[in-house]
Amino acid sequence: MDIKPLRYFQAIAEANSFTKAAERLHVAQPAISMAIKKLEAELDLTLFHRHERQISLTDEG
Repeated sequence: MDIKPLRYFQAIAEANSFTKAAERLHVAQPAISMAIKKLEAELDLTLFHRHERQISLTDEG
């Protein structure tokens, strides 16, 4: 398992935003989104609730 998606996950959880996490990590936002989707598929879990431009952690997240 690559550790980069876990760093992305932590940054998103702390910032409560994919965009703010991307800015902080100096990475394109779509790259973070794709990495998290891939991580969720790999773990077979949903890590974030996504609501109209807002996110929150799921119980698993």
